Amino acid sequence: MIETINQSQETTILESFLELVKSPYGDFAAIGKLSHVLNDPATLQKIVAFLSLTPRGKQAFVDRPLLGKIDLQQLHQLPNHTLGHLYADHMIRNGFTPQPIKEIANDPFVFLGAHIGETHDIWHVVTGCDTDKPGEVQLEAFYTAQLDPDRLFLALLAKNLLKTAMYEVELCEQIMDGLTQGWMMGKRAKPLFGIQWNRLWAIPLEEVQTSLNIASI
Repeated sequence: MIETINQSQETTILESFLELVKSPYGDFAAIGKLSHVLNDPATLQKIVAFLSLTPRGKQAFVDRPLLGKIDLQQLHQLPNHTLGHLYADHMIRNGFTPQPIKEIANDPFVFLGAHIGETHDIWHVVTGCDTDKPGEVQLEAFYTAQLDPDRLFLALLAKNLLKTAMYEVELCEQIMDGLTQGWMMGKRAKPLFGIQWNRLWAIPLEEVQTSLNIASI
């Protein structure tokens, strides 16, 4: 059972949450601050324990696999139905660049954050979630289903619901559809955490999705 937060933590969390609500979408500094105060060591330990229930997840915390250097132009030369090509196309179209290669200390919490961060856009491609607001909500719901009991993604969903209610209520139906679809997809899918995606670049995306029980959307 997750320990309840004390009054001091509650105040810090609420302040960080409101700061994120007021921030523009994609403010990674504000997201990182909220993550730091929400996912305390006790929570992170429970996430690690949950992810370690599968053989792949358990081994990932031993091997700590990272993507390594990614050449988007080279990946883009792969057949257009492969994971590598579609990932590169996603990154190039959106003007994204892969995260820089990092040295991972022998710390499961550091690896957890690094792995989730550098594979975020791969999860976008594999799940079919767009990068617009409903698509990001859909992927956040997918994360919430897959990374029990990560408090951050639940908070990000709450933040986006509040911002929708305050500023873009006309997106309500799309946001709610994304949330429900992402949650159900995440519950049905096999765990994505710990997959060594750089070994799957040449595999057709549809084949990858089928192997993970993810229906193309």
